[in-house]
Amino acid sequence: MTEGTTHVTTEHGGALAETRLRVPVDGGELVATVWNADAAGIPVVAIHGITANHRSFSPLVARLDVPVLAVDLRGRGGSRALPGPYGLEQHAEDLAAAIRAAGFGRARIVGHSMGGFVGVRLAHAHPELVASLVLVDGGVPLRPVPESSGLTPADVLGPAIERLGMTFPSHAAYRDYWRAHPAFGPYWSAAIEEYVDYDLVSVDGALRPSAIPDAVLTNLVELDGRAGYLEALASLTVPMALLRSPRGLFDETPGLYDDEWLATWTSRLPALAVTDVEHTNHYTILMGQGVGAVAEAVALLAPAEEKEAR
Repeated sequence: MTEGTTHVTTEHGGALAETRLRVPVDGGELVATVWNADAAGIPVVAIHGITANHRSFSPLVARLDVPVLAVDLRGRGGSRALPGPYGLEQHAEDLAAAIRAAGFGRARIVGHSMGGFVGVRLAHAHPELVASLVLVDGGVPLRPVPESSGLTPADVLGPAIERLGMTFPSHAAYRDYWRAHPAFGPYWSAAIEEYVDYDLVSVDGALRPSAIPDAVLTNLVELDGRAGYLEALASLTVPMALLRSPRGLFDETPGLYDDEWLATWTSRLPALAVTDVEHTNHYTILMGQGVGAVAEAVALLAPAEEKEAR
């Protein structure tokens, strides 16, 4: 189901046509947006991170000249009301339904953070829909939390999980919360502000972040490669690239994938091309200085027939 087309002005002064979709899936409707629906070229499907929403891809869309589909994953954003199961495989099935509802055939998949894991599951379950896969600081299993630390997976996200239980008196107060975040505040932009504003929703008369804690925790424990994920990743034959940020969720170093840990995976995945995107953290690699590198990776992994057409 489509809800009509709007035109949004970008930071560069251009106007992007947006069409909002509501896609029937198990348990209700998945909310999605298609940009540049009438453009030529093999489309891009963008998958957001674990507590994020699809507006995180607005800066990338402004750099692409092909149709782009991005969804709010089950339990987040406009898809917040969708019930579980929230696992990666369910997200992949939801994505497949959205791709077909948008009228796309094969698409180039871009997954940020947890979205990279969903992209891998999608490529494994529905290879006919996936032409290439760009993993943006995600998709490769994360280093497990040492048992001796006494920490749980939820402790790793820490303040992010706490935020999901908070309420805010206004959108301005929510912006102030994010402006104080070390990975966002120093890099603030109109695109980040729009992303933050979209994330705050009214629930039972209070303004809350859109992601449901149960959905986040369900996915968090899956990011170590369990339940056949490793086998799915290793079996992929589509062109695939990983873009790595040197800084993490709080602008700290190292980032999610330190050199030693990543080396254990590149040795097992020789077809995975890895590029470090310098001067970025886990968020600005997509919503800040690193977005040009993401757009370039998407273009470089374009199928041969599209490169020839250009």
